[in-house]
Amino acid sequence: MTLRSLIAGCGGYLPEKVLRNDDLAAAYGIETSDAWITDRTGIRQRHVAAPGETASSMGAAAARQALERAGLPEAAVDCIIVATSTPDSAFPATAVRIQAELGCGPGFAFDIAAACTGFIYALGMADALLRTGQARCALVIGTEVYTRILDWTDRGTCVLFGDGAGAVVLTAGEGQGTATDRGILSTHLHSDGRFADILHIEGGAGSTGGTGLLRMSGREVFRHAVSKLAAVVDESLAAHGLAQSDVRWLVPHQANLRIIDAMGKKLGLPKERVVVTVDRHANTSAASIPLALADADGRGAIERGDLVLMEAIGGGLTWGAALVRF
Repeated sequence: MTLRSLIAGCGGYLPEKVLRNDDLAAAYGIETSDAWITDRTGIRQRHVAAPGETASSMGAAAARQALERAGLPEAAVDCIIVATSTPDSAFPATAVRIQAELGCGPGFAFDIAAACTGFIYALGMADALLRTGQARCALVIGTEVYTRILDWTDRGTCVLFGDGAGAVVLTAGEGQGTATDRGILSTHLHSDGRFADILHIEGGAGSTGGTGLLRMSGREVFRHAVSKLAAVVDESLAAHGLAQSDVRWLVPHQANLRIIDAMGKKLGLPKERVVVTVDRHANTSAASIPLALADADGRGAIERGDLVLMEAIGGGLTWGAALVRF
């Protein structure tokens, strides 16, 4: 018998305000257009957090929906892991604020900072905790308010990002230790700090005394994304003796439609088997995969037994993948 981490429910939250491409150009005086943004990224709009919304409030909303879909009460949760690059504060962790808002416990909560790969990292940590019996029910949340760290004069970055939160509920279950088991089969995590400066947020509490704005070398990030994501996808499948044809769904990080399409083609998947939300959500960093997962699960697209591959790359550089059988 092998312990597995089963996805019991998925949830998402998006702020009410929608900023479309043409509205963005008009509001900020940026020399851009809907056609320019859509052609290069696939993005048509993004959601923007209201003044009173934070990473914790959005994360709690996504978590409530995930718990409702799982049919579980808040009191069942004994572990909360939040992936975010835009926390409410340096400390305490955004996760403990969500813990308090939901009324979960007793248990523990902490944050992970791995940028756009954060949700995959958090999923890996939660899986390890459930497999070793240190938790029985975990909330894994990605939540971001990137619109507050953007340079709105830089059209190369400000058009790419949006706000939102996604969450999954994991519960411990039994399996046979084979690739036919339901639950998380494995996660594969990587980083290379030599490329830290090609995608980063300026400053920090321990350096400049405060957080600055997001900076990105888009071409460099794109170049690394294509090769590193392809490699980690191969690594994930090889770990279980699986073929590309075994993958039923690809739920990728929602950064750029060109990268998403390239990964779908690599796996030989028809477009209807690749979950795409980047057109509606833009890049919500650590929230993008759980938001996309909640979108697909909410419309009943993913069925029990389906093999789902998730992959992401982000600042660090960090990258990773997870194989999950629903």
